Amino acid sequence: MIKLYDGGAWLIDGKELLPDSPQAGEIIQNKYGKTALDKKEAAKNTIAYSILKAHNTSDNMDELKIKFDKLTSHDITFVGIIQTARASGLEKFPIPYVLTNCHNSLCAVGGTINEDDHMFGLTCAKRYGGVYVPPHQAVIHQFAREILAEGGKMILGSDSHTRYGALGTMAMGEGGPELVKQLLGRTYDIKCPEVVGIYLTGKPVPGVGPQDVALAIIGAVFANGYVKNKVMEFVGPGVENLSADFRIGVDVMTTETTCLSSIWKTDSAVKDFYNIHGRGQDYKELNPGAVTYYDGLVYVELDKIRPMIAMPFHPSNTYTIEELNANLMDILDDVEKKAQVSLDGKIPYTLKDKVKDGKLYVEQGIIAGCAGGGFENICDAADILRGASIGSDAFTLSIYPASTPIYMELAKNGVLADLLQTGAVVKTAFCGPCFGAGDTPANNALSIRHSTRNFPNREGSKIQNGQISSVALMDARSIAATAANKGRLTPATEFAGEYRHPQYFFDKTIYENRVFDSKGKADPTVEIQFGPNIKDWPEMPGLTDNLVLKVVSEIHDPVTTTDELIPSGETSSYRSNPLKLAEFALSRKDPDYVGLAKEVQVAEKAREAGENPADAFSELKPVWDKIAESYPDADKDNTGVGSTIFAVKPGDGSAREQAASCQKVLGGWANIANEYATKRYRSNLINWGMLPFLIPEGELPFEKGDYLFIPDIRRAVEEGRKEIKVYTVGDQMKEFTLGLGDMTEDEREIILEGCLINYYRSGK
Repeated sequence: MIKLYDGGAWLIDGKELLPDSPQAGEIIQNKYGKTALDKKEAAKNTIAYSILKAHNTSDNMDELKIKFDKLTSHDITFVGIIQTARASGLEKFPIPYVLTNCHNSLCAVGGTINEDDHMFGLTCAKRYGGVYVPPHQAVIHQFAREILAEGGKMILGSDSHTRYGALGTMAMGEGGPELVKQLLGRTYDIKCPEVVGIYLTGKPVPGVGPQDVALAIIGAVFANGYVKNKVMEFVGPGVENLSADFRIGVDVMTTETTCLSSIWKTDSAVKDFYNIHGRGQDYKELNPGAVTYYDGLVYVELDKIRPMIAMPFHPSNTYTIEELNANLMDILDDVEKKAQVSLDGKIPYTLKDKVKDGKLYVEQGIIAGCAGGGFENICDAADILRGASIGSDAFTLSIYPASTPIYMELAKNGVLADLLQTGAVVKTAFCGPCFGAGDTPANNALSIRHSTRNFPNREGSKIQNGQISSVALMDARSIAATAANKGRLTPATEFAGEYRHPQYFFDKTIYENRVFDSKGKADPTVEIQFGPNIKDWPEMPGLTDNLVLKVVSEIHDPVTTTDELIPSGETSSYRSNPLKLAEFALSRKDPDYVGLAKEVQVAEKAREAGENPADAFSELKPVWDKIAESYPDADKDNTGVGSTIFAVKPGDGSAREQAASCQKVLGGWANIANEYATKRYRSNLINWGMLPFLIPEGELPFEKGDYLFIPDIRRAVEEGRKEIKVYTVGDQMKEFTLGLGDMTEDEREIILEGCLINYYRSGK
């Protein structure tokens, strides 16, 4: 089904595969009659390389400085991004910037603050020359597919699922500060990424959908980091056996592999997609070169993939549904054991109570958002459900078409009526179920969803209130088959009926009537509308010569998600108020964190005011005195005080910059990790002036509550040192070493200045 090559691979004429070996060049020349290139030259024949080269503004393809063609953000990120850019001198959006309102549009929290954010977005689109998509019209990524994607172009979005590779657009999801850089005419600076070929063969059997293929790939590559921070390039004869909608459904889930971006070969199916959307001129045929080298290869036999399920609490916790049903109690036992690690044993958790007569029953089904809300997914689900009923018991089914044009076509072709007749509820375009702002299941309930993630509590339950519900990811087709059996887990391959595959007709009238498009023309006379919840970023000091950091949280989960660092759900309504939002940081994972961080911050605030930090926070006095014994020159003028957290592998999941900024707002100066789950989380830390320390796996030389002293840290950053001397301060000063990893000159300057805002204010 899925095979990972141990090394690199050669692709000949886009079809023939050859594993890398010392004899590869000779085979290429003798068997295929092609000129044998060295690996570096052949790697330039990837689709990814050609697009990156076209967007690189430096003369060095090893150190890229990328300028994107377009930007996208939604309503829980665009306020912070624009506020940061405004504080840094923004006058006009230099490239198309689309602001969608698909995230906090239904959060019934905080009175007017959600709509205040939307009005902020509208007035900023008018003032700075952007595009504003009102609530319920489209989820961010569907609008981008329908209106923004172009062959050979690049898009940067402030949402981690910014993936339009199936349409020939290289897209990346990053934290807000990276969009700020683009708005200010700066570049996205990265080392040239490796490219991994995703070679597709065969054709999916009826009942297997894009989520099944995506989950099979995620299950194979996540834990081993096979594609981490690399570009996934989809090639092979199997591509042509997939519709554009199917490819899009696979592509959006590549984020869950921790890859950097994705790109696909394009063909007539993609050309038809552009033509259907009235943008035939934006199509571009993309293919790898005659002899192409990939740094790794994932071999996918589409015909052997069967309906999949990702059990709680990660998209990589995958099984075939057949395997789960055949080994039900054993697998549920394993899931429950893993869950207790994720939940820290804070609350009882079981799925075995959902087994009746040897069958697993679920309480809820959701087909939604950028992954599940596509036209073909919903139509195929309707074919399976037609004539059935979801019943009158606990099971419910909600469907969220990804855009109003899709919704309109479902109404016109009768699919909407078919779905409603089954008892399903069809709602507007909204991302809520994906991040806990709508359709939160009952306590102890299990929901099956064609959405993007199933992290702990992401569906909206609050572990601190004794609540736990959970999500398993599945394809829309198997969700429909399960719904037709009133909640009994069922793979769609058991459906023996016909899939009608109705033709899609795109009607852009609703966008012409409702979407504000400045056509790139800024109007500086427009006053920005601020609600009372929209606050500026607090002042943030630059990096001092030395640091004293208290370890205020210690997390030993294998992976810590951004949902755990700053929860989603109703807290999203406070994203425009940095201080208010920070109160929720780590609230579900480590409820002590905020209080402990704020205690230490009192000392730093006193120091910034010229007072003795040890007088402001008495716990600090013996630490300060012990440091003075060895470092008498360390004083309140040159030694900052703050907090840090340790996590094994933080930053999986969302691109949300607030996972870092909330720590900074509370006085955080650093993270310490064995590794960082994604490039984007590490970038968020740096852009908020936080040191991304690394420490080898093994016993830690500190624990929660300890103080760390880092002498000469400013000079270490200035000089680009990779190893940093640190002391655990107690009765003795115990020395150990932290790594700092590679940083660009600009990244070092940002940390020295204290954050990206300060960096730009300084005129750099």
